[in-house]
Amino acid sequence: MPEPVTPVTFPPAFLWGAATSAYQIEGAVREDGRTPSIWDTFSHTPGRTAGGEHGDIAVDHYHRYRDDVALMADLGLTAYRFSVSWSRVQPTGRGPAVQVGLDFYRRLVDELLAVGIKPALTLYHWDLPQELEDAGGWPERDTAYRFAEYAQIVGEALGDRVEQWITLNEPWCSAFLGYGSGVHAPGRTDAAASLKAAHHLNLAHGLATSALRSAMPARNSIAVSLNSSVVRPASQSPEDMAAARKIDDLANGVFHGPMLHGSYPQSLLDATRSITDWSYVLDGDLTRIHQPLDALGLNYYTPTLVAAAEPSGPAPRADGHGVSAFSPWPGADDVAFLQTPGERTEMGWTIDPTGLYDLILRYTREAPGLPLYVTENGAAYDDKPDPEGNVHDPERIAYLHGHLSAVRRAIADGADVRGYYLWSLMDNFEWAYGYGKRFGAVYVDYATLARTPKSSARWYGEAARTGALPTVGEA
Repeated sequence: MPEPVTPVTFPPAFLWGAATSAYQIEGAVREDGRTPSIWDTFSHTPGRTAGGEHGDIAVDHYHRYRDDVALMADLGLTAYRFSVSWSRVQPTGRGPAVQVGLDFYRRLVDELLAVGIKPALTLYHWDLPQELEDAGGWPERDTAYRFAEYAQIVGEALGDRVEQWITLNEPWCSAFLGYGSGVHAPGRTDAAASLKAAHHLNLAHGLATSALRSAMPARNSIAVSLNSSVVRPASQSPEDMAAARKIDDLANGVFHGPMLHGSYPQSLLDATRSITDWSYVLDGDLTRIHQPLDALGLNYYTPTLVAAAEPSGPAPRADGHGVSAFSPWPGADDVAFLQTPGERTEMGWTIDPTGLYDLILRYTREAPGLPLYVTENGAAYDDKPDPEGNVHDPERIAYLHGHLSAVRRAIADGADVRGYYLWSLMDNFEWAYGYGKRFGAVYVDYATLARTPKSSARWYGEAARTGALPTVGEA
């Protein structure tokens, strides 16, 4: 990779963060009133996760958060994005909060603020309380109203000290991997239910945004994090272009349409009429969803390459979202997902920083004037300590240099990107993959739970301290 002629420098106020989620790191799943979420149930169901692994202990952040915050401070991070466990705060998904659950997040936030790290709080990172799933889950309208009540509770408790708020993380995964392909919790395989879940997640976002505004100081920022796909056609043929449009609607338009523009793409509605009649979109819903946002979070890992294909019914998809006999793309059985060329991470995902650049510029056009954050970006590699106990990961350093350079290029081309959150702070429970995929900048020995910063953590920390990218090879 050629080095830049001049240093890649970032604006002084740019946030250098790392991200995690509650179920992936906290552990303590039965402590202080917490009840099972859909991921507790899913991961304890035989055959659902690699090796039957689960997040019962994870990396024990619930008990080690002070050390983890000290580690972030030592690395020089200026921001930390975490999620709140809904069932730790509101065990049944209804009713009053368990204060001891909220107290954990109060302590975490206070610890972050004490060392000058800006907290960014995500309300929902896929861990729906199991009782709400038993009542129907996200395909049920009531779940959106329960989420708004939960948002109000957390907003009232932490709105005085947390300024950055994110309602949902990657609602596409919640809807289409959870209820469509079934490779994520709760593991249901119902195309119509996945579309209903998408609408009710949109509604939950809008209702929660309104609830947060009523509960918090006006200075606070409210956003959503979308894993918007960079969908590329295999050719410029009309058939491949139509395939790309169909997947773009299902990956992107189904969420940013209502959230940013107050409507679903007509092409999405038309393509899915044989699956659902969309009668659950009630009068006023699109207004409820289309609330003004203060920022938009973008999660990016790899682009998507598609082409037209003959309809063949549900089949396993090579699209980077796990293997299932059921598709996460309702109404798109005439679309083929192709393997993108290039070097890959341990997830099998192609490394392509141009996708991140394109994504940022797309949303600069899609939502003019709305500040953007890269709320997740990172790579899994087969990291191992050397005989001295050090963990060198030059591939991740090269990955970060390429993607952060793409962010800086987008800023130079007019994008208002305010910060970057590396996924992930540390190795953790990687959902259905168990503990086999290491995304962390910090290595975790799962036998002892000891934390060891990898060379990429030192490299990224140097970037955070100086506001400029060290050359590849520096740490």
